[in-house]
Amino acid sequence: MMNNKNKVTIGMAILFEIVLIITAISNILSKQWNNLLLSILAIICIILPFIITYIAHKKNIILPSSFNIIALLFIFLSIYFGEIRKFYRILWWWDIFLHSVFGIYGVIIALHLMKGIITKNKSVTQKRFGILIVIFAFTFSISLGTLWEIFEFLGSYLFKVDMLAGGFEDTMLDLIVKSLCAFITSMICYYRDFKTEK
Repeated sequence: MMNNKNKVTIGMAILFEIVLIITAISNILSKQWNNLLLSILAIICIILPFIITYIAHKKNIILPSSFNIIALLFIFLSIYFGEIRKFYRILWWWDIFLHSVFGIYGVIIALHLMKGIITKNKSVTQKRFGILIVIFAFTFSISLGTLWEIFEFLGSYLFKVDMLAGGFEDTMLDLIVKSLCAFITSMICYYRDFKTEK
């Protein structure tokens, strides 16, 4: 049975898809081919969180309950608002904001994956296990951030759009922001969940 959160998520996805389809049609009429490619990319990407959730459910992998909503928002805010509506150029902090969210949420996803997949060995203390989980969460978040930078590079290279507005400096600033946010979130999670335990 579908709960309220699932209804909200599906409603958001449908709304985003409608906006993107209307945008794609507008791009065709105005012959904005770069934006058309971005619109099509976003339409496809909106489906991905549901595919990931379906596979995770089949494999008994635990994802955060907010995974689909956050993923949908991130995709829509980055591709539609960031690229198509030019928020990356209009708002200097837009890119930094999205990469900060990415760094924070990457840690949260990793913590859920670790808690769901790894069974604790009784000979390992909770504190040491917590250190392992936090290190994995941090590196997982950084890995996701690196994959996103590769996505931005391929988008710029293949579709001739300006996803790397500042070139090397943009990429490095994005990675630094993500790393810093992932580190801070990891430390907060460690002290909240494991530091006080024996």
